[in-house]
Amino acid sequence: MGRSPCCEKAHTNKGAWTKEEDEKLISYIKAHGDGCWRSLPKAAGLLRCGKSCRLRWINYLRPDLKRGNFTAQEDELIIELHGLLGNKWSLIAGRLPGRTDNEIKNYWNTHIKRKLLARGVDPQTHRPIAALRQEERSTAQEDSSGDSSSRDGDGGLDLNLDLSISLPRHSSPEQSSPPPAATASTSTMQALCLCCHLGFQSSETCSCRRIPRPLGFSFIWPLEEGQRIA
Repeated sequence: MGRSPCCEKAHTNKGAWTKEEDEKLISYIKAHGDGCWRSLPKAAGLLRCGKSCRLRWINYLRPDLKRGNFTAQEDELIIELHGLLGNKWSLIAGRLPGRTDNEIKNYWNTHIKRKLLARGVDPQTHRPIAALRQEERSTAQEDSSGDSSSRDGDGGLDLNLDLSISLPRHSSPEQSSPPPAATASTSTMQALCLCCHLGFQSSETCSCRRIPRPLGFSFIWPLEEGQRIA
């Protein structure tokens, strides 16, 4: 549910206020006080919205309003209060008698911000702009160094892809020499005859013989006709 309107706006005047409307509003408030702004326009004989009457009175018709330009003391007070309160213009206006929050806000945006920038001060943080830029650069450098160190820690940049293949290391003579039993068994290993392996044991060309080999089996080809074994 939305907020109900402050008054009926179908038959109200809009735009600039006339001198007669100002006099009606001033005379009514002097006689009865501001009271309820919702019912004030009808009681004062004004075809205006209650919000429009309130803003007209507070910003332009109050007898305690201070007219004229802001003084240097007011400028410094506004800067100091803005550094403490931020953009809370109503609270700042409460410390400057005769000034309205809308007037102070407009004066801040049009004059004081430019004055602070000319001094080299950030209008939002009230700190020197050079110091803020130095902090931003140092923060960026720390972030970049942190990202690079995290990548190095993950091994993304230091991956070694040198996959070289080398011969196995030669062991010492004591480790490479086989035991005596193994040497004796390999020396008496029987050589394999190709004719016997293929099923020609009864062939005349088959000539099997035992040849000691230190490293496994050796194949003996069948002799040709008329060839003798040396």
